[in-house]
Amino acid sequence: MTTTHTLAVEKLTIGYGERTVITNLDLAIPPGEITVIVGANACGKSTLLRSMSRLLAPQSGRVLLDGKLVHRTSAKELARVMGLLPQSPLAPEGITVSELVGRGRHPHQGILSRWKTEDDVAVAAALEATSTVELTDRAVDELSGGQRQRVWIAMALAQQTDLLLLDEPTTFLDVSHQIEVLDLLTDLNRDRGTTIVMVLHDLNLAARYADYLIALADGGLHAAGSAEDVLTADTVRTVFGLDCQVIEDPVSGRPLMLPIGKHRVRAAQHDG
Repeated sequence: MTTTHTLAVEKLTIGYGERTVITNLDLAIPPGEITVIVGANACGKSTLLRSMSRLLAPQSGRVLLDGKLVHRTSAKELARVMGLLPQSPLAPEGITVSELVGRGRHPHQGILSRWKTEDDVAVAAALEATSTVELTDRAVDELSGGQRQRVWIAMALAQQTDLLLLDEPTTFLDVSHQIEVLDLLTDLNRDRGTTIVMVLHDLNLAARYADYLIALADGGLHAAGSAEDVLTADTVRTVFGLDCQVIEDPVSGRPLMLPIGKHRVRAAQHDG
């Protein structure tokens, strides 16, 4: 793996039809680090990932991978460098877990090339890392939401790309598996130098795992930087419309956001 790939957007405006979601965005993803994107619902987090991964063409501006236009790069060439786990992926009916995870190896195979030992190794490692080995022969559409999510992550891992984009990878997972997946992605980043960009809804998990935190609001970039710089009471109030207190997480040392709920506050005032 390498940390030398660069991913950036310049003057990017994106949306759907006549509806613009993000306007004139400039952003550079730090290579070799974990970047987490946060923001309120419908602020453009998933739309940004779709554009960076070539699935959504920009209305204006550009997405650059190693200085080259992503939207002029062939899908297979891009898939050798960048993997994407979308928000709601769909599996073909009846496909088994091993078949789905094996599809992560397709970008590495030519028209005439056969399945190789290295493909078996990559798939086995991905299944092991996501604790889905026991699901190998089961149909994906028979799995629970949490199991299915871990299988999709396994497919992304089997692709073995230098950049990995994940849209809400902890969806459907209980708290134990959320931490397990985020620890797995951290290990992938630390051990192999994989650049990871992901969307998370949980601000405290975002602050704990991000090397670089991005907050989107009002169709653009509100703040970007370390968790300490971005996850502040002012940012949470502006981006999410939520009053909170931010303290130091006693476990990670990162910022920890404590929402101020009006009923709890009133109860505390009454008790006092």
